[in-house]
Amino acid sequence: MVVMTIIVILASMGLVQYRRSIIYAREAVLKEDLFRMNDAIDQYYADKNEYPPAIDSLVSEGYLRAVPEDPFTNSTSTWQTSPAEPDARNPTAVPGIYQIKSGSDATALNGTRYADW
Repeated sequence: MVVMTIIVILASMGLVQYRRSIIYAREAVLKEDLFRMNDAIDQYYADKNEYPPAIDSLVSEGYLRAVPEDPFTNSTSTWQTSPAEPDARNPTAVPGIYQIKSGSDATALNGTRYADW
């Protein structure tokens, strides 16, 4: 009975650590995806002197191979975009995407929201 109790305690500790490592891996993927997409926006702006009108523009113009899937929402359509400031030289132009963030409402292991990254 004592041996069974010890095995159950060790197994439960291992399960908690396993779940935490899965979340940590998803957070690492999210950070990398956000960095790559926002870097592609910066490259687009440097090349064309305007921000991309949509995330799909980054793919069609060759700055990204594909829109990555948000690891917490498991969707490519939940990314949240921040619009750029209107261009003073061309006020009728549609402001493009300045920044991309996660569409997840969940909270990270460090206590911040994924949508704030």
